[in-house]
Amino acid sequence: MSTPNSATPRGPGRTLASAVIYTGVVLTGMLTALLGPLLPGLSARWLLDDAQAGYLFTAQFAGSMTGAVLTGLLLPRRGFRFSLIFGFALIAAGAFPLGMGTWIVGLLAVYGYGIGLGFTIACTNLWVADRNPENRAAALSVLNFCWGAGAVACPFLYAALHRAGNGGAMAPALAVAFVLIATLLALVPIREPSKREEASASTPMRGSVWNVRFGMVLGALFYLYVGTENALGGWVASLAKRNSAGTDTLWMLAPSFFWGALLAGRGLAPLVLRYVTEARIVLGGLALAALGGVGLLGANSLGAVLAWASLAGFGLSAIFPIQAAWISKTFGAETSRLAGRIFAMGALGGATLPWLVGFLSTEFGGLKAGLAAPLTGNVLMIALLLVSPPPTTKR
Repeated sequence: MSTPNSATPRGPGRTLASAVIYTGVVLTGMLTALLGPLLPGLSARWLLDDAQAGYLFTAQFAGSMTGAVLTGLLLPRRGFRFSLIFGFALIAAGAFPLGMGTWIVGLLAVYGYGIGLGFTIACTNLWVADRNPENRAAALSVLNFCWGAGAVACPFLYAALHRAGNGGAMAPALAVAFVLIATLLALVPIREPSKREEASASTPMRGSVWNVRFGMVLGALFYLYVGTENALGGWVASLAKRNSAGTDTLWMLAPSFFWGALLAGRGLAPLVLRYVTEARIVLGGLALAALGGVGLLGANSLGAVLAWASLAGFGLSAIFPIQAAWISKTFGAETSRLAGRIFAMGALGGATLPWLVGFLSTEFGGLKAGLAAPLTGNVLMIALLLVSPPPTTKR
C-alpha cells in the first residue's frame, strides 16, 4: 500500500512508532504477569479459595477474548493507530482500580484491562507480521521477547514494592504508563496494514476461520497454548509459596524464573530458526514443557519448583511467535479480518485453563492436581501437530 505512512522503516526499533509500540508490549507483559504475584495477597484479602481465585484469570482472558474479537471488526476499518490507542486506553482504565475495592470490583477491573490486552496483543503481532513478510517467525520472536522482558521484570518490581509496603501502587503506576503510550501513539506516524495479496499465500478469500485449511487446528493450538502458558505462569507463585519455608519471600520471584526462561528461549529463537524448521521447534519445545510440567507435579521444595518451572518456560518460549506467524500464512489477504478470531481462541484458553487449575485444586485438595490441566494441554498440542502438520512458512 502506497501512503505517506508506508515509508516507515520495517525493522523493529528503527522508528519512533516502533519504539513506542515495543515499549507498550513490554508493559503489556508486565501487566499480564502481575496477577500471578498478586494472587496470594488478593486471595487472603478477599478470603478466596483456589477455585474463586481462578475466576480472576477467567475475567482477564474473557476480556482478552472480547478484545481480540473486536480487533477483527475494528482493525480492517480503523487501522492500527486507532486500535492500539483504544486498546492501551482500556488497559489503563482497568488497571488503575485493581485491588482497590471488593472482589467484584477486582473482577471488573481485570476484565476491563483484559479487553485492552486483547486489542494490543493481537494488533502488535499483526503489525509486526505485516512489516516482516519474509521472516515473520523471527520478527515475532523479537516482539514477544519484549513481552517476556516485561513479564520477567514484573515479579521483581512487585517484590521490591511489596517489601517497601507499596505493592498496591504497581497497577496504578502501570495505568499511568499506558496513558502515556496511548498519547504518544496519537502523535507518531504508524504504518497501516498492507493491502497486497501475499504471493506465497494461496488461501482464497473465505468467510470463516473454520472453512480455511488448518484454521480449526490453529484455533485449537492457540486455545491450548495460551491456556497452558498462563496456567503455569499464573499459578507458579502460589505453588512456590506452598513449598517455601517460613517468611521467605523468594516465592514471589517464581514467575520470573518461568518468564525468564521463556524470555531466554525467545531470544535464541531467531538464531535457531535459521537451521531448524518451525514445526520441529514447536514439537521439541512442547516436549520440554511437558517434562517441566511432570516435574512440577512431583516438586516438593522451592528449588524444585523454580527449576521445573524454568524448564517449562523455556520449552514454551518459541511456540506463540511461530503460531502467530502461521496465522498470516493460513489466512493470507484476509489476515486482518480473521486473525482476531484466532487470538480470541487463545484468550478463551487463558480464561478457562487457569481457572480449571484452581477448580481441580479445590476439588482434589491440592494445587498439584490442578497443574495436571496445563500438562494435558501440552500433550494435546503435540497430538494435534502430529496429526495435522502446519503449513510451510517463510522464516
